[in-house]
Amino acid sequence: MYQGNPDREQHNAEKPPPSSAGGAQETIIVVGQEGQVKQPQLERRKGKLASKFPLVNISRNLLLAYQSLGVVYGDLSISPLYVYRSIFAGKLQDYQTQEAIFGAFSLIFWTITLIPLLKYVFVVLSADDNGEGGTFALYSLLCRHAKFSLLPNQQAADEELSAYKYGFAGQSTSSLALKRFLEKHKKSRTILLIVVLVGACMVIGDGILTPAMSVISSMSGIKAAAEHLSHGEVLLLSCLILVGLFALQHSGTHRVGFLFAPIVIIWLISIFGIGLYNIIFWNPKIVSGLSPYYIIKFFRETRKHGWMSLGGVLLSVAGTEAMFADLGHFTACSMRIAFSFLVYPCLVVQYMGQAAFLSKNIASIPNSFYNSIPDSVYWPVFVIATLASIVGSQSIITATFSIVKQLNALGCFPRVKIVHTSRNVKGQIYIPEINWILMILTLSVAVGFQDTILIGNAYGLACMTGMFITTFLITLVMIFVWQRNIALATCFLLFFWFIEGVYLSSAFTKIPQGGWVSLVLAFVFLFVMFVWHYGTRKKYNFDLHNKVPLKWLLGMGPSLGIVRVPGIGLVYSELATGVPSIFSHFVTNLPAFHSVLVFLCVKSVPVPYVSPEERFLIGRICPRPYRMYRCIVRYGYKDIQRDDGDFEDLLIQSIAEFIQMEAVEPQCSSSETPSFDGRMAVISKKTVQSTSTLIVSEDFGMSDSIQSSKSLTLQSLRSAYADENLQMRRRRVRFQLPENPGMDPAVRDELQDLIQAKEAGVAYIMGHSYVKARRSSSFLKKFVVDIGYSFLRKNCRGPSVVLNIPQISLIEVGMIYHV
Repeated sequence: MYQGNPDREQHNAEKPPPSSAGGAQETIIVVGQEGQVKQPQLERRKGKLASKFPLVNISRNLLLAYQSLGVVYGDLSISPLYVYRSIFAGKLQDYQTQEAIFGAFSLIFWTITLIPLLKYVFVVLSADDNGEGGTFALYSLLCRHAKFSLLPNQQAADEELSAYKYGFAGQSTSSLALKRFLEKHKKSRTILLIVVLVGACMVIGDGILTPAMSVISSMSGIKAAAEHLSHGEVLLLSCLILVGLFALQHSGTHRVGFLFAPIVIIWLISIFGIGLYNIIFWNPKIVSGLSPYYIIKFFRETRKHGWMSLGGVLLSVAGTEAMFADLGHFTACSMRIAFSFLVYPCLVVQYMGQAAFLSKNIASIPNSFYNSIPDSVYWPVFVIATLASIVGSQSIITATFSIVKQLNALGCFPRVKIVHTSRNVKGQIYIPEINWILMILTLSVAVGFQDTILIGNAYGLACMTGMFITTFLITLVMIFVWQRNIALATCFLLFFWFIEGVYLSSAFTKIPQGGWVSLVLAFVFLFVMFVWHYGTRKKYNFDLHNKVPLKWLLGMGPSLGIVRVPGIGLVYSELATGVPSIFSHFVTNLPAFHSVLVFLCVKSVPVPYVSPEERFLIGRICPRPYRMYRCIVRYGYKDIQRDDGDFEDLLIQSIAEFIQMEAVEPQCSSSETPSFDGRMAVISKKTVQSTSTLIVSEDFGMSDSIQSSKSLTLQSLRSAYADENLQMRRRRVRFQLPENPGMDPAVRDELQDLIQAKEAGVAYIMGHSYVKARRSSSFLKKFVVDIGYSFLRKNCRGPSVVLNIPQISLIEVGMIYHV
């Protein structure tokens, strides 16, 4: 049991005026079942121990390593299709010699060794957030160990989640000054958010460029074998494959996932065998290219043109970021096994074999991979290459869906429809709007460029920018989360920034030759994300500064100056404390309101998952006769907000449990507390189910509830709604109050009122807001709010759709926000 510190609440938001807050303070109490609350943390520790010591669960890690081949490494595995062709494009065509090929192979080998193997496998995969990876996993870790977040609705209670305290405790003196500096200056926190959003934009850019790059590269093989086919016919075939790829997304990756790993394994074995054959048959001396001496010779001979060709070399590590982004589906140990023992050696041998072939066949550079395949196995390898390219495209598309969901959860992306395609695997989702936008943009890139060299320039720039940002965020994690010495973290930053900076500078030289596509895509998505986040934050701050004063509500009495009719009113609000200003519109304009009011706040917290035992925070607003409660429902940025159909019943049980607990817990009923708002308690779902205050019975059929309505029109509407929602027809929960002579009469009356209100019906009340900039605002702010944010709000999913609110019970009220 703990009591939260009210001084830490709303530390990221501007403090509202005392008059509007009504003097409310927040007190958070966790009641009972302490062992249940700590159980998820114990399970995570066991999982972490198993990931560090693979012998504890080696069979599971081997199975996950097998599965990761089809989900994670498809994009990285197909890079031999186009790397050498991209390196020797442009000015480097004048340096197509055996020494230059040896140098190119040496560059590829050391790039794969230093970035994917050394940086990602041994360092980055360790920077997980409760098993989750990706740019936002790093950002959430940083926000939990320092006050870097710009999200305004964080509470002290969020810090008590079992998934929140993950990492090292305390703070080293060497990083304390840097931490205070970043926390003090809002501009530094804004820059950090922009950096994270740019990294997310690059992932989305990969989702657009990867399918076009991989499919067109794989289809170039059919043109080499069937010379009678024109370039337009091959492009048309590539576009048909791309349309089919995106059209299959709605079925979910779980239905075709069993095909992915075998395809990638066969592909890796095939390129390993072809590479080994080419080494032995064409030029065994290529093994000497492993020496970095050939890199020096390469740049000594090619000079500036060799540096510009690094944009093609970095394509050999394109797709590496997926190793970290998809960490939540697997374990770090399983991904290390898959890469170190299969992917890495197969790629090295393939690149070595291609170099051996090209050293004796210089003219084959434009189509190096397919020309290096022996004739006897050409068509089987071509089929496998095409399938592997589709698998590689699938992985980055799925990663794009995941990153958009995280952006949406953290208030950085407009609301979209998220379809969960698997009941067992949480990360398998499908977003229709994003899928079709990706398809249109991918087809536009494929038709517009029609050349893998130009697409590769944009592709390489997006990939390396994402890696560059990951290196920066990992350095911050080393300092603030891992508590490493700043000097050690700086050495890591400088070493990899030097390597990646050289590649990135080379990629920037390709901006006129196609690289501009990545910048344009990143700018568009960044503008959308930042405008949405800015508008959402301004809207929240408006609500925060214009909360209904509790003194005003208390002065109106328990009836609120209007008629209280039977029923429960669920008032949705983004505020975690206080009464939103929209409620005053109801009280002053409506003649009646529900007898029980619940102010419901659905919020995201900077953790990947919130366990069901910690999801609900229940509290009271105003004294007991007012029958006004607050419920905060917390989700992690990777949680699934399913419409299970039992939300209302679980909410009623949780409130009943809070009422009963409040009567016996002195922390909740203390008369010394000056405010009636903000006293919250974590109500465990297991506690509700095991020690429920109410008697729960199930009634199958809805005839009683339909006929209980006096309005014939409402009866017909509910009947039609029941026909469309068979789940509601099949199952209806009824509550009864148990016989308990020792129960406080006031508690019994309150519970009885709650049951009667539930039987009368539940109405969902939500504001339909219009956000406008003040007249005194600058032109830029008016453009962002009045045009950009308003356009996004009008063309995205409504909040009622995202929150799965039944339309038959929805009440919306309009309100204008002048921010």
